[in-house]
Amino acid sequence: MSIPTVDALDALESESIHVFREVAGEFDRPVILFSGGKDSTLLVHLAVKAFAPAPVPFPLLHVDTGHNYPEVIEFRDALVAKLGLRLEVAHVQDWIDDGRLVERADGTRNPLQTVPLLDSIVEKKFDAVFGGGRRDEERARAKERVMSLRDAFGRWDPRKQRPELWNLYNGRHAPGEHVRVFPISNWTELDVWRYIQREGIELPSIYYAHQREVFRRDGMWLAEGPWGGPRGDETLERRTVRYRTVGDGSCTGAVESTATTLDEVIAEVTASRLTERGATRADDRLSEAAMEDRKREGYF
Repeated sequence: MSIPTVDALDALESESIHVFREVAGEFDRPVILFSGGKDSTLLVHLAVKAFAPAPVPFPLLHVDTGHNYPEVIEFRDALVAKLGLRLEVAHVQDWIDDGRLVERADGTRNPLQTVPLLDSIVEKKFDAVFGGGRRDEERARAKERVMSLRDAFGRWDPRKQRPELWNLYNGRHAPGEHVRVFPISNWTELDVWRYIQREGIELPSIYYAHQREVFRRDGMWLAEGPWGGPRGDETLERRTVRYRTVGDGSCTGAVESTATTLDEVIAEVTASRLTERGATRADDRLSEAAMEDRKREGYF
């Protein structure tokens, strides 16, 4: 009798589904952070699988900077409607309007997401917050555990990470604290794309090559929008590009690409020597510790 084999994607899927079910059984008010990007869309797909045929038992939360690409917001709303999910949206603009936040001089709102996120966690009493972070994205993310404790102020201390032996996760937390949970922590960008192909998961169109007006800044192709546009001698050019990650338009760059199919995207990612954040996120280039500093303050 032959023993059935489990391939790498099956093993990753099984681990992620196990994490979702563990959290559902241990916590009272979990929530999934959802931006409409490929990693958070993968989280939703895994959550649906984890609890089918029952509905996903917790809501989604999007911290909306107001500087998102229209294609991504349209995709977000369509997916929520299609799956019958509950969506909470924290608009950064609301925090700016009432004075809790101040617009940055550089126009980027990515760092401004932390306060609305933490306020929403407190207001809604969320005790477990799922995120789509992966260890291959950025060195600070590699310090996270699958379940990562945040103190009563939402802060992260990498020195207080708990051991996770034999897939035993410690979600213990005091009142006011919460736990960030990363079900796809052990996935790579290539794993994500191969799984998306295998499962037929739909994504926003900007993940595939298309023509767009962009300008060059700090080695990245940025699009103009409500966050601003070219400065000085920067000029708009029409290029064939795609996005490897989506986020605040002021700091999320495109890459030149002709990849219009999943096979072509996978070939492109396989050949790349840079992670998607390292290649296309200006906010991660501020310093070597930029991400870790934001995570210590409560960033996801």
